[in-house]
Amino acid sequence: MADKTKNNRVRYGAKKTAQKQGSHWFRNLFLLTFAGVLFVLLSYLSYLDYNVRQQFDGKRWSIPAHVYANPVELYAGHTITAAKFEELLQQLHYRKDAHLSFDGTYFRNGWQFTVRTRDFTFWDAEQPGTLMRLNFTEAGILSITDVKKAQDIAIIRMDPVQIGSFYPTIKEDRVLIKLADAPDALVKGLLASEDRDFYQHYGISMRGIGRAVWANLRAGGMVQGGSTITQQLAKNFYLSSERSLERKVKEALMALILEFRYSKDEILEAYLNEIYLGQNGASAVHGFGLASEFYFGSSLKDLPLEQVASLVALVRGPSEYDPRRYPERAVQRRNLVLDEMLAEGYVTQKQALEAKNRTLSVIPRTHSVGNRYPGFLELVKRRLKEEYREEDFTSDGLKIFTTLDTQIQDTLEKTVTAKLSQLEKLPKANNLQTAVIVTRRDSGEIVAMVSGRENSVGGFNRALDAVRPIGSLIKPVVYLTALENPKKYTITSSVSDTAIVIRGQNGTDWAPKNYDHKEHGRIPLHTALAKSYNLATVRIGMDVGIAKTAKTLKNMGVTKEVDLFPSLLLGASSLTPMDVTQMYQTLAGDGFLTPIKAIRAVIAANGEHLQSYPFNVKQAVDPAATYIVNTILQEVMHEGTGHAAYSVFPNDYGLVGKTGTTNDSKDSWFAGYTGDFLAVVWVGRDDNKPIGLTGATGALPVWTSLMRQISTQPVTLLPPDNVNIAVVDRNTGLLANKTCASARGYPYIAGSEPTAYSACGNEAVEPDKSWFEEFLPD
Repeated sequence: MADKTKNNRVRYGAKKTAQKQGSHWFRNLFLLTFAGVLFVLLSYLSYLDYNVRQQFDGKRWSIPAHVYANPVELYAGHTITAAKFEELLQQLHYRKDAHLSFDGTYFRNGWQFTVRTRDFTFWDAEQPGTLMRLNFTEAGILSITDVKKAQDIAIIRMDPVQIGSFYPTIKEDRVLIKLADAPDALVKGLLASEDRDFYQHYGISMRGIGRAVWANLRAGGMVQGGSTITQQLAKNFYLSSERSLERKVKEALMALILEFRYSKDEILEAYLNEIYLGQNGASAVHGFGLASEFYFGSSLKDLPLEQVASLVALVRGPSEYDPRRYPERAVQRRNLVLDEMLAEGYVTQKQALEAKNRTLSVIPRTHSVGNRYPGFLELVKRRLKEEYREEDFTSDGLKIFTTLDTQIQDTLEKTVTAKLSQLEKLPKANNLQTAVIVTRRDSGEIVAMVSGRENSVGGFNRALDAVRPIGSLIKPVVYLTALENPKKYTITSSVSDTAIVIRGQNGTDWAPKNYDHKEHGRIPLHTALAKSYNLATVRIGMDVGIAKTAKTLKNMGVTKEVDLFPSLLLGASSLTPMDVTQMYQTLAGDGFLTPIKAIRAVIAANGEHLQSYPFNVKQAVDPAATYIVNTILQEVMHEGTGHAAYSVFPNDYGLVGKTGTTNDSKDSWFAGYTGDFLAVVWVGRDDNKPIGLTGATGALPVWTSLMRQISTQPVTLLPPDNVNIAVVDRNTGLLANKTCASARGYPYIAGSEPTAYSACGNEAVEPDKSWFEEFLPD
């Protein structure tokens, strides 16, 4: 019996121990699981906290660089017409407003404009907004008056036209604003319609969720959201637009972290700049600063109540309430925002009613600036890459001020379209392409550029990359090299235009021909260039040396290496239109090298001046020899291959230029300048097939049509001090009496003039003035 009792106790104790052990095992498992879940949750929260702080504390946004055209300077006497000025105002998105209610508005009354300009920070100064009155005549600006000060304005710059942006990988843009600068109506409108308890909750508002559910049930549809402003910021700033429970939980956790780490004002300011509010082509419109300009063409600070409410209305759905596509929906949503502001006491009944009775006044959708002038923007981008990393100038909000003149650029594009269409009516001239570069003669600044007849992004940039033989455009370099040795060559030196055969290193012969397949015997040097005779040019070039000619080309700014073959003398070496422009810019600069420039300055987002591109000039070739070459190139335009230009220009305009044609008429070139602009034109085909056009019949008509529209200054060539004008008998090359019928005035480097006299001049005959003497001062 005792043994039985003992056994029962043992079994009972064992049972209790087993139960106790089982209980401990369950508790341990629970604690272990809880600890594991807690660890995972804390790790996840730490991970989210790290991500939130890393982006919020660091570089919050990648702001694209904004690229601006050269600002238009206005002054009394400027030749801009009233129509062109109004066109400029429209490019700048100025709005017609008889009351001039805010910056960026104007009013026209016949020949008079009253304009309220915007504040703008240029690379060299800050210019405050000005209320000014401009009076025009048919010739241009008559007067500019500061309305408030009642005094004349000597000169004023308009804010520049934005011609493009350089975006980071994600194409989104914004204009950053400070909370302190945000209109009070904007903040109150957001609080009333999006988050009434913003300053009371900790990122999540149960009251707001309940209120939204009740409002939506009563309305029978979605009229109010339950997400707080902090949650919306978390979603826009860190998360995708995916609709899932996991994303919603993540959004709530991030909202809590944002509220724990940052102040309400910091969160609200970030929200104002981050919220997505529309789409401008391929670029997303983020933040109220940019949305104000995108929809209303005005700075946020200038918007009236009804337009501020319209922007707030977009928060709920930029596509659904797009005021351009769905104006009725946009008005309904705007009015609902105004009602909510009224309910919260942020506006009076009268203010709400007046705002509701006003139209949306949205500006028409403007062309996306990102694609406006892609050829020129590609050049700007390449120049920036020489100074900056691409990730820096595409994400730091730089302001890039360029040299482009939008009105000349638009004129160029229209001219190219019209002239190429005309040329393609000629035999063989089909599938034509072109490249044109226009610079200011005095500074080398590019004012316009076309890289092809299609104005498209990502296409082949012919102005920069089309390497083509330049034909006779090289000839002024050959003659310049010769004239730098005045002891041997002068403008009237007798040269031989007869057949020449040159034996190559590989044993083959090169026998160039003139374009007309004729020989012209002994001729003056200036005639050889004016008539573009190949045989005379080759003989001169071989005499002065191919290497020396190539050195002159390099001195003129052409950095591309050329092959030192005799065919170089006739332009067989290939250059880009940009290379040719640099070469002729040196001729237009009277022998001084001025690097071609596309950028004026780069400014950081905070206004810091980062980079200037000052005017640099240095003597590259002999100014006296350059002057003589330029006078011969004037002869080209009067008596040679460029004479067709004077069918539209006054006879005393002094045009300077040279045509170029390559073998089988595959390339048509013209390079020339007026008193104010230099332009280089190439016309050809991408497949290098013949086009049946010479420089005179292809490129020259494009150049002439463009220059007649943009140029206002004739050429005045001023001879250097060491250049003398001598009257010479053009038949003998000897000094002559002015009574000699064949006498003409020609420029010579001092000491190189003829010393012997011609017998001509004994008879009393009044000679005709030559084209050259027309430009000589009395």
